[in-house]
Amino acid sequence: MPFIVNTDRDRDEMLRSIGAASFDDLIPDIPEEVRLKRSLDLFPALSEPEVMKLLEGLSSVNRSAAGYVSFLGGGAYDHFIPSAIKSIVSRSEFYTAYTPYQAEVSQGTLQAIYEYQSMMCRLYGMDVANASMYDGATALAEAVLMAMNITGREQVVIAGKLNPYAESVLKTYLEASGSGAIVRNQLNDGTGNIDGLRLLVSDRTAAIVVQQPNFYGCLEDVDAIGAAARECGALFIVSADPVSLGTLEAPGNYGADIAVGEGQPLGNHQNFGGPYLGIFTVSQAYVRKIPGRLVGMTRDRDGNDGFILTLQTREQHIRREKATSNICTNQALCALQAAVYLSLLGKQGISEVAGQCAVKAHYLADRIASIPGYSMKFTTPFFREFAVETPVPASGVISAMLDEGIFAGYDLSLVGESGLLVAVTEKRTRAELDRFVTLLGRL
Repeated sequence: MPFIVNTDRDRDEMLRSIGAASFDDLIPDIPEEVRLKRSLDLFPALSEPEVMKLLEGLSSVNRSAAGYVSFLGGGAYDHFIPSAIKSIVSRSEFYTAYTPYQAEVSQGTLQAIYEYQSMMCRLYGMDVANASMYDGATALAEAVLMAMNITGREQVVIAGKLNPYAESVLKTYLEASGSGAIVRNQLNDGTGNIDGLRLLVSDRTAAIVVQQPNFYGCLEDVDAIGAAARECGALFIVSADPVSLGTLEAPGNYGADIAVGEGQPLGNHQNFGGPYLGIFTVSQAYVRKIPGRLVGMTRDRDGNDGFILTLQTREQHIRREKATSNICTNQALCALQAAVYLSLLGKQGISEVAGQCAVKAHYLADRIASIPGYSMKFTTPFFREFAVETPVPASGVISAMLDEGIFAGYDLSLVGESGLLVAVTEKRTRAELDRFVTLLGRL
């Protein structure tokens, strides 16, 4: 977006047009004590070549997956992104479109969102999907609020190992809503203890939440967890990695009432942590409680297919007290990238990606476990990610590997645990995996 220069004369004219004497008249509600009373501490003005040189210098300090071999995971993954995606989503009708409020001039955008919703329903095995949300963490938090609204209960039980950052977002949501209590189940070998879970749930439980695969990459016993939810009348919420569904059972097939996920692995770059998109799907019984936007197909008076926003339960469309959510965007461009990605790969392609992730991850895990001093943190089956106990602190492994052009993984000490969380995507080659093992053995 180009920078539009406003002169002092322009600003004075705009203020006169709205009946304000000064800029301060526009911010009377901001307390005086928090207003900046001095000039901004900016460095001297630079010429364009100087600015370019400065920015290029700052950029060169960054290390990215484009130049490093990445084994980073924990919620964001270095998957291959077909070049066709950038070409398609860069078209002006997609790239510059804001929001499809006027259906008559937004048919292309609405159709793209409808196609995305349809793909998410097929991938997750659910009846209805919305037009996406901010990210996987907020989608999960919205799912819990939705479950509390439906059941009239205020307790949520986390069945296994949930991504700690997603749990932090959930905690923030519940604190802001003024209700809700989070109860965590005990873990056994990296996954939730089913016997312990049954003791935690009650007629106060609004939802049981499980991440599949979980934060460690381990596979939870989702059938038993779903059964525990049904026994106490709670909703069963599954946060499922979309790539894993190319080989694992879809949440709808094992009884999920709400299934959410982080859509970043579907054709979206890691982008320094965002923007991403939150996948949100539900069973038909709860379609009128779903937050965010929903695009439907209809027919116009001439009998032609058309697309519209439907069941508009956002706070912008109805009375605020009746809204199901105050989510105000749906990350449509990221959702479009996910739809293009799935369209390019197809059912066979997503299965191939998932299969390669699983096979390569297990190959690397076996090789690492054979190195003296290294061991698997858990014996539970896993998908694309696994935790390793290391002979030196994980931070030391990560630092040493940076010098070799490798992002070694996620340091679990950041969440108060020991070990290194290693993720393997379809991008990793046999040579890269073997070199990683060789270098680990030299530490």
